[in-house]
Amino acid sequence: MDAVTPRALDDPRLTVVGLLAETYAGLRAKLTPAIAAHGLSPIEFEVLLRLGRSSCGRLRMTDLAAQADLSASGVTRVVDRLERSGRVRREMCPADRRGAFAVLTEEGFRTLVNVVPAHVSAVERWVTSALTPEQLAALVDALRAIRLRVRPGATAGTAEASPADGRGSPGGPAGGQAATDAGEPE
Repeated sequence: MDAVTPRALDDPRLTVVGLLAETYAGLRAKLTPAIAAHGLSPIEFEVLLRLGRSSCGRLRMTDLAAQADLSASGVTRVVDRLERSGRVRREMCPADRRGAFAVLTEEGFRTLVNVVPAHVSAVERWVTSALTPEQLAALVDALRAIRLRVRPGATAGTAEASPADGRGSPGGPAGGQAATDAGEPE
């Protein structure tokens, strides 16, 4: 085994990854109670939020899976649960009979209206209030750059998705900004 020197253990690249992991774990612990108080798991909330912020409140199941980092069976299970609770429905894709859309229902929208204020309050308390506007903008830019490398499918089905894949949303969002994550409207 190669000897690891103490200097190698002080590598700032290890620090960055460690800080990201610690921050994610801490944020998940702080943000989950507001979501759970409304009877949702974090992944159910993420799926509802992605649908709510997408064009027409719907996404192809394959794009939703890519955005939420779920397998085909994983997204099916989450959508099944949300469908049973009346928050989501499936629609067949007219252009591809093998494909289906997950569509936010009125009940799903009401759920978001009820959950989002507490979630945003928790985000403000634990994230945005700790940063200056400049720090927040820099963090958003840095996280997008990293996400592009490690999860290029995270924008599947949005206006930001590659035009070459033919699945970007037509027209895109007002003002020309693309939906890029659960935190941004399409």
